[in-house]
Amino acid sequence: MERSGTSSFGLDDFGVDDRLRLFGFVTADYRVAYLWVLRAFEAARASYHVVLHTSEVAAALADLAAVHPDAPDPASLELPRLLDALVEWGVLDRGQDGARAATLAEYRNRHSVYQFTEAGYRAHRAVESVLTAGVDDSTLSRLVFADLLADLKALAAANAAGDAEEVYRKLNRLDRALADVAERAARFYHMLSDLSRTHDVRPEVFLAHKDALLAHLRDFHDELQRYTPRLRAATHEVEATGLERLVEAAAEADDRLFTTPVGRLDDWRRRWAGLRSWLAPPGADAPSEADRLSGATIEAIGDVLALLRRVTDARRGGVSRESQLRHLAAWFTDAGSAEAAHALFDAVFGLGGPRHVAVAHDDPESIATRLSWWDAPAVELSRTLVQFGRAPGQGNGRPARVDRSDAARRHLRERQLVEERRQVEAATALADNDADLDEAQAGVLRRLLDIALASRSAGRADAPLAAAAFGVRLTLTPTPGRFTTVSTKFGRLHLAGYALTIADAAHTRATPRQRSAT
Repeated sequence: MERSGTSSFGLDDFGVDDRLRLFGFVTADYRVAYLWVLRAFEAARASYHVVLHTSEVAAALADLAAVHPDAPDPASLELPRLLDALVEWGVLDRGQDGARAATLAEYRNRHSVYQFTEAGYRAHRAVESVLTAGVDDSTLSRLVFADLLADLKALAAANAAGDAEEVYRKLNRLDRALADVAERAARFYHMLSDLSRTHDVRPEVFLAHKDALLAHLRDFHDELQRYTPRLRAATHEVEATGLERLVEAAAEADDRLFTTPVGRLDDWRRRWAGLRSWLAPPGADAPSEADRLSGATIEAIGDVLALLRRVTDARRGGVSRESQLRHLAAWFTDAGSAEAAHALFDAVFGLGGPRHVAVAHDDPESIATRLSWWDAPAVELSRTLVQFGRAPGQGNGRPARVDRSDAARRHLRERQLVEERRQVEAATALADNDADLDEAQAGVLRRLLDIALASRSAGRADAPLAAAAFGVRLTLTPTPGRFTTVSTKFGRLHLAGYALTIADAAHTRATPRQRSAT
């Protein structure tokens, strides 16, 4: 890993893989136990007790368990194994303390003591920052602008007086304050973005806090607008006292041990450049970060108002798009079959049938009613109607012609004629054949039965049913107690209470042959 002039003590020895392994305890099986062990080390570190023995870790855990009910009992943990795993990940460092030995045997066994590594402590604090993050952290601080203005004026006075320590203090404070403003703003606007996108917003919670949220945004924007020109002028006043003098004074008072003088100069020069880009950009036409923050605040107010309208409309209407989609998803889930799901889809979205079938010809009187649609002139259709289901807009002139393929039409016509001949041949064989019906003949029989049964009338149960198609005529005569069976190569068809008769429907035959299936 490449080293820079501002290397940190011990941290540059960690590569990317080593740094990622620091978070191994987060996904381990006993991650909660690891977390409380590290919290015990942090509690001891707060009282300047850095190096801990296993017994001292257990005592610190017992103190935490007395205060926090969710802390584990140290007696139920295998502390040596947990500590060794943390050492393996690089979170803790293990050493030996021979001074703790009271006997020669204890000295030979050695006493292991543990402490945080610098990288391990940062990893632990990163995890804690995620666990303890709350909505209160995502707020904008409007009172910071007055402090920034006062610190800039004090910085200009200190730089003019040559007070290096005061320059260092004020410049360091300004850098931290602006970093806090930027981080808070980023979290706040990210929170608003999540709020506007989420589907789990409870309307009553949002409506209860909408006024406070809008007032917070407006107050912050007003303060930002009021202080932005004053902060820009104060920044120019600081630079007027000497920029290089300012940077050299801050680097001289900087007491970081493991940073070279050149590295400190570069670091403070970079910090001032970032501060200046925030408050006073180099050109009048270049927006500053404060200007961008003001624009983001205005957009956030618009987003909150839009979300308020959506929530209000949903409450007024009783249903929302979310509830509609949830109910629709439940209907699809409860559909008993794929056919039922397809039928539901067609009913909901209306995509089952072509929308251009009902389009009429421009001059319907010029086409004879007895003319087949195969031979009738084509109707001009709009391309948008065929492809997207949208009617052409008004004032757009005539719709564009849809390209028609004569070859495809001839092919479809030939297929239709072949299918008709096949049905006629099967129907003729159905009237003449006494053997088991094949697939084509059974298909014709089912089609005729469907037509005949669909013609039944209420109150006329004794009337015969008939259907004619494909050159044959099927007749169903109601016969109580009669049980008619038709044998096919795929099984048997039973008709209870009907006598089945199939006869030729050709008018050229003198005496039609009939066959009854029993």
